[in-house]
Amino acid sequence: MADAVELYGWAAKPRDVSEPLHGQKSNRNPERQTVETTKLPDTPLAKSVFEYARRELSTETFNHSMRVYYYGKAIQIQQFPDWRFTDETYLLACLLHDIGTTEKNISATKMSFEFYGGILALDLLSKDLHAPIEQAESVAEAIMRHQDIGQSGKITTIGLLIQLATIFDNMGGHKELVHKDTIEDVTRHFPRNKWSSCFAATIRKENGLKPWAHTTVLGEEDFPNGVQNNKLMEPYD
Repeated sequence: MADAVELYGWAAKPRDVSEPLHGQKSNRNPERQTVETTKLPDTPLAKSVFEYARRELSTETFNHSMRVYYYGKAIQIQQFPDWRFTDETYLLACLLHDIGTTEKNISATKMSFEFYGGILALDLLSKDLHAPIEQAESVAEAIMRHQDIGQSGKITTIGLLIQLATIFDNMGGHKELVHKDTIEDVTRHFPRNKWSSCFAATIRKENGLKPWAHTTVLGEEDFPNGVQNNKLMEPYD
């Protein structure tokens, strides 16, 4: 039986994604992967968090969270097939990774949204839904570090995967990892609804409320401008 490190995506990966990519833009040419052919966990825990996210998040943020799941699974299956974690754990991280950006939560604390979101997720999963603590903590850590982008040190497996998938959806980064047909299918099921301008506005809102926010490490202007001017996703916005 797999241990908690493998089950819940704790295995350490280099924060510098060029290492698992062996210095290339991709490990293989991506292929079309659809929503219908990608397994979506239907466990009681997954269903509970799915409904919680659909209730708490705006439609735009919920759709983004689902796109992050499907893009991430396409990246893992095709580019990094040896990365191990349960699909349930990755889905939980995707559904909750932006919970700290809701109108209620962004103004409820002086903490950066990723860190507060990680705390909310940990409480929800471990206290309310009684998930295994190793799973709840893995999800919380991935949420807290999903914007911890850099070239040194390590990160968990699902932490790195959610970084790749969010950068792809938000800024069109690592565009060589996902097939164009996959983008078209995923955005048809989970429309962007002007996500680029929506998320850019959220970044600017948090930076205005909290000038110390962790998001600023990505560039106080460079990051929201990069999101706003996402050329890869522009046709789907």
